[in-house]
Amino acid sequence: MIRTHPPQARQDAPLPVHLVRLKPGEQDRLLAGHPWIFRNEVAAWPSNAEPGDLVDVLDSRGRFLGRGYLNPRSHIAIRLFGRDRLPIDGDFFVNRIRRAHAWREKLLGARSAYRVVHAEADGLPGLIVDRYGDALVIQMLTAGMDRRRDLILTAIAEVLQPRAVVARNDSPMREREGLARERGVLCGELPPDLVVQVNGLDVAVDLLEGQKTGLFLDQSDNYRLLERLAGGADVLDCFCYTGLWGLHAARYGASRVTGLDQSAQAIEQAKILAERNGLAERCVYRVGNVFDELKERDRRRESFDLIILDPPAFVKTRTRLPEAIAGYKEINLRAMRLLRPGGYLITCSCSHHLTADRFRRLLQDAAGDVRRTVRLVAQGAQGRDHPVLLGMPESEYLKCFVLQVL
Repeated sequence: MIRTHPPQARQDAPLPVHLVRLKPGEQDRLLAGHPWIFRNEVAAWPSNAEPGDLVDVLDSRGRFLGRGYLNPRSHIAIRLFGRDRLPIDGDFFVNRIRRAHAWREKLLGARSAYRVVHAEADGLPGLIVDRYGDALVIQMLTAGMDRRRDLILTAIAEVLQPRAVVARNDSPMREREGLARERGVLCGELPPDLVVQVNGLDVAVDLLEGQKTGLFLDQSDNYRLLERLAGGADVLDCFCYTGLWGLHAARYGASRVTGLDQSAQAIEQAKILAERNGLAERCVYRVGNVFDELKERDRRRESFDLIILDPPAFVKTRTRLPEAIAGYKEINLRAMRLLRPGGYLITCSCSHHLTADRFRRLLQDAAGDVRRTVRLVAQGAQGRDHPVLLGMPESEYLKCFVLQVL
């Protein structure tokens, strides 16, 4: 846990700005809009550079490409704020966060839970800010953002005026940046029972212990794909976590929802949410390994009208992609076998290493192996509050396909 403290008054003490020149030919990706520079692309490092220092990046001929921050310890050595020489001070953070927030308000309306700042896609690489009612969760994932913690907290207080700010700096990414993992309340007090609305459902949120920053906010738009599919359906919700997919299915008219997850704590939270929303009579939950459960239900020749697969990321690194593809294919193959003719499979991957095209191919392979005719009837992605930077393929990570098994 980290100590609680209020944000300090804005301090804009100037930091040194280093100059870094790239090797010949390494500027093309930046010119196409990608904000990362890798260590092997840099011609030489300034001898006195510290993690988080500001840097102006030049191409091999000395032409200015952009301003960002560096970390000699990280494989991603430089992350750019933009293509100009703006001072990276308190006003910079206020303006960037205000712009990000105004865009979400225009796009999303009166949502109570959404992402306010989505890192590189909002010109703030390494910073995540999520809103849950009048509480905020922030992640400072890089040394460059951690160095500017007080500036960020002051800007957040000025623009968003939260009741409380929680840090969920518990990602392994911080260790790769040479930073310690931490979580705790940075300022203010968390309400004892924080409840937000997600598509009309009342959802209790644990900002200190919940997955990610409390909820999987990136699926909020995709849950509504169930609205025209779930009526009267017998639903199997795999990797259900706290049950939001299945609860949406029940809210949209499913006759029965069975939720599976290996976490007993998540299953208990799912039961509580079902009770809170008056859906408990149609929702049952089971603690178990989804791979084993799908095999056993296949052995017993069970069948369902709708199956949801929303697993955690199977692909942590590119080198593990073949193993992950085998895992994705296995669960999708089993699900296709369990579906009644005309039934629907909603299947997701949040692994950015697994592209949408590769995901579609493995789904096609799975359908061929079980000799089922399958068609793609709808497709979703990460929510609109998680925008994709066109020049950065890594920012497009969530795939959600709705398949019908004929």
